[in-house]
Amino acid sequence: MGKDVIVACDFASRQQTMEFLDKFQGAKPFVKIGMELFYAEGPQIVRDIKARGHKIFLDLKLHDIPNTVMKAMRVLSELDVDMCNVHAAGTRAMMEAAIKGLTRADGSRPMLIAVTQLTSTDQESMERDLLIERPIDEVVMHYAKTAADAGLDGVVCSPLEAGKVHSHCGQGFVTVTPGVRFAGGDTGDQKRVMTPAQAKKAGSDYIVVGRPITAAPDPVAAYERCVVEFVD
Repeated sequence: MGKDVIVACDFASRQQTMEFLDKFQGAKPFVKIGMELFYAEGPQIVRDIKARGHKIFLDLKLHDIPNTVMKAMRVLSELDVDMCNVHAAGTRAMMEAAIKGLTRADGSRPMLIAVTQLTSTDQESMERDLLIERPIDEVVMHYAKTAADAGLDGVVCSPLEAGKVHSHCGQGFVTVTPGVRFAGGDTGDQKRVMTPAQAKKAGSDYIVVGRPITAAPDPVAAYERCVVEFVD
């Protein structure tokens, strides 16, 4: 499996997004469309970016009763995205329903991954706010194994946990890791972070990078630096 850098296009409008993507005259980065952009512009923004030749991770983190998630995934499967996700906390039944809804009549479907614990969550907040008192590492591994057992392709996790996820779920089980920052960079609201080079060494298959690229003085150079550190 090849590694790749996914650029988080966390913009509020189509105009901002397209102005950003226009900077990339050569490479066509794999891009993440999250809630902010999708809710602002709707499904058409996915079609427009796909038409430009980009792979797309549609990051909507579905979490609802199984039937609702299945029907939502049936709609999303028509957008021709390359990757989408659910919350593993929605249970195995919900994840199995998501796969059912996502799978097209010809048997094809986008890659489906599950969020374990958000990289903004640490042990203290997990215990205080969620009343989960097990160690966060144990919780992430349990969620990952449940997702694997449900038939998903991988998980979103911290790069700190990528290697252990592979040891629990197999090398072919994909790890998509946000919480990546350049050495010396601002960690923002992320609490479990690594550099691209560290994430590569830790076993991440995909890294999701937002502000270190999108807010950089030269976004293309920042993206290329990520590729050099993580892929090459």
